[in-house]
Amino acid sequence: MTEPKPRVPRSVSDPVPDIPQIGADQKSEASTIYSHYRSGLSQHRTRMSDHRTDLSEDRSEMSMRRTGMSIHRTRMAADRTMMSEIRTALSLIGFGFTLYEAFRRLDDGGVLASSTSPRNFGLILVLLGIAILLGGIWRHVQFALQLRHTRKAMIAEGLIHGESPYPVSVSLVVAVALMLVGVAAAANIVLGIHLFG
Repeated sequence: MTEPKPRVPRSVSDPVPDIPQIGADQKSEASTIYSHYRSGLSQHRTRMSDHRTDLSEDRSEMSMRRTGMSIHRTRMAADRTMMSEIRTALSLIGFGFTLYEAFRRLDDGGVLASSTSPRNFGLILVLLGIAILLGGIWRHVQFALQLRHTRKAMIAEGLIHGESPYPVSVSLVVAVALMLVGVAAAANIVLGIHLFG
């Protein structure tokens, strides 16, 4: 990563030249004195213009950094959205599987009359959790690819530096793993295969 350039001071300490006072004995030289004064003003304006240019370049550099950081903030917002979908799906899958297991054990113990309603309800909750994950993963991947494309285009146009890497989304990896757990839970309910002991 390159070192940031030192910031340009906001003001120039070079004062505006004072208006010359023409005495009675200097009337014949007045035009020359005022000409030198105008040259001094012109030089002062040139220095101010150069300073404004330096400030503008400094602001452009800061603007590029802010734009680059906004890409990362947008990506983190997408990760937070994915995490909220993971929480919702985990709640549905966990509650659906727990409901199924509780009623299955009560049925095995002869406490309740055999009924498929708890099994079906638990399965529906697990499938809803899997559906939320599938939709969230699809949307997250689609958005991440679009954001990567936008970032590459902005780097190519020189709008941002692009020095920092674009890391893999951990929330996406967790979502895929949870979806596999949800599929295993659904297989457990439908096929009666006790994958979880």
